[in-house]
Amino acid sequence: MIIRLNNLYCIFEQLQTNLRRVGNYIIRRAEEKDLSSIININLITLPEHYSDYFFESILRELPEAFIIAELDDAIIGYIMCKIEFGFSNFRKLGFVKKGHVVSVAVLEQHRGSGLGKALMLEGINGVVSRKCDEIYLEVRTSNRSAIKMYEKLGFQIKSTLRAYYRDGEDAYLMALEFG
Repeated sequence: MIIRLNNLYCIFEQLQTNLRRVGNYIIRRAEEKDLSSIININLITLPEHYSDYFFESILRELPEAFIIAELDDAIIGYIMCKIEFGFSNFRKLGFVKKGHVVSVAVLEQHRGSGLGKALMLEGINGVVSRKCDEIYLEVRTSNRSAIKMYEKLGFQIKSTLRAYYRDGEDAYLMALEFG
């Protein structure tokens, strides 16, 4: 199935594990055996941490949108998304099925190589495959490079979440509507 998002085309291949290549990197669906490496990347790269059980439950809930980047059999990045039901970020009074990018991270030495974009596209594909109407995420207002990438993917800043992070930093709620 091919989905058109703004000017980008995303391809969803239902049963394939390896989804695409970015240079020498392989982008594929996460498996249970990958969780310890994913959790380690989360601990190294992000101040927001989750329990092991949380990672396991997200993988069980939406494996189509729990994606990793790998180089020489070493996991160097991931994205994990979940599905929620709630008010639309685009329509007044609209109650919708939406994807939520819970966490996305790439080890610092591998940033700038297109992996973040590839992970986002495959995460979006996974959410689209579950017939969601939109997808959203929260991003630190200081994370200019991530914000720029999300905007290139068609995400819009919908609101500012004051003191969203534990350290008191604000976040932007950014969303992308499908259709």
